[in-house]
This record gives sequence, structure tokens and C-alpha cells, in this order.
Amino acid sequence: AEALRAQAGKLAAFVRGSDASLLDIGYSLASSRTVFEHRAVVVGADREELVAGLEKVRAAGAVGAAGTAFLFTGQGCQRAGMGRELYEAFPVFAEAFDAACAYLDGHLGRSLKDVVFGGDPVLDQTRFTQAAL
Repeated sequence: AEALRAQAGKLAAFVRGSDASLLDIGYSLASSRTVFEHRAVVVGADREELVAGLEKVRAAGAVGAAGTAFLFTGQGCQRAGMGRELYEAFPVFAEAFDAACAYLDGHLGRSLKDVVFGGDPVLDQTRFTQAAL
């Protein structure tokens, strides 16, 4: 984590003093850097915001343990049975999915759970896809 803070400081100095485009800097960082154990993300609308964000990373103290998050992509990635593994493994996911289905079933005119887990071809229709995602 200390190396990450040091690298953020070096990168802030580079961004501040460089004429390189932010697009080129971002591309180089995303495509050519070694993957390390600790990472940080900084977003900014311009050079000053990026430098300020990097300086915050540099100055940050120890960060506590992070939790796990699940991110789901948008329409076009749906597949029959998607989410079944999460449903079976994580009661909190199953509870939230069941609650969403209870609300949406009346609007959809059929069981969303059956559509998603049963492989119904209507899953590819936007109203079902969006509800399922």
C-alpha cells in the first residue's frame, strides 16, 4: 500500500509537469502497467482534478479491508439460467431476487424466475431482459 501511495505521488508529478495528453497517459497506464496487489482509481474531468485525486491517494492512510461487490453488465449478456449459482449460494441474493420477482411478475404477466431460470426465449425481449438484469 505504501508503494501505491508513492507511485501516486510520482504520477501526480508527471501529470502536473507533462504535456502528454490525458488520453495517452490513461491508455498507457491501462495497457502497459504491471498488475500489483494494491490498486487505486482516480477520475477527473481535467488535469487539475486528476492531480488532486492522485494527491489524495498519495496522502491517504491505511485503508480497511474492502468488501466484495458483484457487478452485472447491461443488456446483451443475458443467458438462460444466469444468476442461478448466486441464487443457490447466497441467501441474501435469493431474497432480493425473490422480492424483485414478486414485484415484477404482475407487470410482466408471467414469472420472471421461470423466464430467467427456465430458459424461456422471451428472455431476449427487452422488457424481460431489463427486468432480469
